[in-house]
Amino acid sequence: MAKSKKSAAKGVSVEPEKLAKKDYEEQLRKLHVELVKLQEWVREKGVKICVVFEGRDGAGKGGTIKALTERVSPRVFRVVALPAPNDREKSQMYLQRYLPHLPAAGEVVIFDRSWYNRAGVERVMGFCSEEQATSFLKAVPLVERAIVDSGIILLKYWLEVSPEEQTRRLEARIKDGRKIWKLSPMDLKSYSRWYDYSRARDAMFKATDTEHGPWLVADSNDKRRARLNIISDLLSRVPYKEVPREKVVLPKRQKAGGYREPDYPLRRIPEPF
Repeated sequence: MAKSKKSAAKGVSVEPEKLAKKDYEEQLRKLHVELVKLQEWVREKGVKICVVFEGRDGAGKGGTIKALTERVSPRVFRVVALPAPNDREKSQMYLQRYLPHLPAAGEVVIFDRSWYNRAGVERVMGFCSEEQATSFLKAVPLVERAIVDSGIILLKYWLEVSPEEQTRRLEARIKDGRKIWKLSPMDLKSYSRWYDYSRARDAMFKATDTEHGPWLVADSNDKRRARLNIISDLLSRVPYKEVPREKVVLPKRQKAGGYREPDYPLRRIPEPF
């Protein structure tokens, strides 16, 4: 987690300078190359990786997942973002609906929020009882032990954002027509309960930060820096190696063989730009 620097003159905390876009894009490009190497190794060796992203609303989970997956195959890197449970799922054992989404050989599954909904939003907003939340926190380390013992590499990331930065980001969503869909009525209710979420987070860490499933915390006040740090950390925790590939050479195209473009008009789209 990045730490604030202190001014020698005044002794006050100063936030580190945010990463410039040019520097971010240069470093992200290098990490994307490594992610492709990871992808090919996962596919070649039949490795199974499960990555969990959690954090408060506005912490930057979506942007981090996009940065992580935008240059790799969705057939290997699969994002799971489950909607609210239906009536049938509500009657199941709580963890049951998440288990089918765990990775098979040659897959990296990324949970955009996960079974930890029960320890966070469900507990804070009263969608489950305290008894259910407590029972969940007791069971999760055992379930995650079984997940790891099955050969899955489990990585759990918590994105930590300050109250001031969260406010700035949520206000930006209200003003930006491209982002308004990210702000649900539940987000607004959750926003007012910062310290209830803090208590729930602390209880979750205490119960589920284990040797086989540790929580990895990233400071996300600088979204660009957080994305790079998380991707770099992920790559460092998987012992991948570059898979040898034959040099790619484009073959010669076939000759036209008398082919001509059709003379009927094509339904071309308008070109306003």
